Amino acid sequence: MANYLIVGGSSGIGRSLVDLLLADGNDLWVWSREQRDLPAEVNFTSVDVTSDNDLPKTALPDQLDGLAYCPGSIDLRSFRSLKPDAFRDAFELNVIGAVRCIQAAERSLKKSGQASIVTFSTVAVQRGMSFHAAVAAAKGGLEGLTRSLAAEYAPKIRVNAIAPSLTDTPLAERLLANEDKRQASAERHPLKRVASATEIAKMAAFLLGRDAAYMTGQVIGMDGGLSAI
Repeated sequence: MANYLIVGGSSGIGRSLVDLLLADGNDLWVWSREQRDLPAEVNFTSVDVTSDNDLPKTALPDQLDGLAYCPGSIDLRSFRSLKPDAFRDAFELNVIGAVRCIQAAERSLKKSGQASIVTFSTVAVQRGMSFHAAVAAAKGGLEGLTRSLAAEYAPKIRVNAIAPSLTDTPLAERLLANEDKRQASAERHPLKRVASATEIAKMAAFLLGRDAAYMTGQVIGMDGGLSAI
């Protein structure tokens, strides 16, 4: 049994990860804006990761064995229509939010001696994709942060990232709103389908656990082959 902090654990991939880790008997702390339908055994705290004054360091256990930073955004617009504030907002959520949460949990993570951090990037960092300028720029920064922290925290804390393609979550529902949109998205992938949140969450659970004890500094593509084929 381990102690895990899941940031953004009330929806999408984060919510699926909560279910997987609870099923394995772990103790969970969840930071998210809304509690939604989280199980009663979760230690929930309402947190806005974009606020410097909203991280409750005292609401964590003395020791944390892992942290998953799940918040993200999908702001798909032409570069011409994106104002600088759109890039700032994406960077604030995806990079600065991760910085805030990791720094808040650092002391507890170091107490473990074998902790793991998992962040979430996107396939759009490695594969140039139209209308993804803001999110790709921000997630590219997050990948750089992931590798830098992997070097700085070794050997006591492992740090890895997952880079999914479009996943069937509430965040993506506008892009998968009907069967035509879903089929068009599926056809862009060599595996001809869209990933489920549980599939991505299973990789996160693996990276958090001891079975991945020899992995750090990696950005793992879970994108149906889109980035490589």
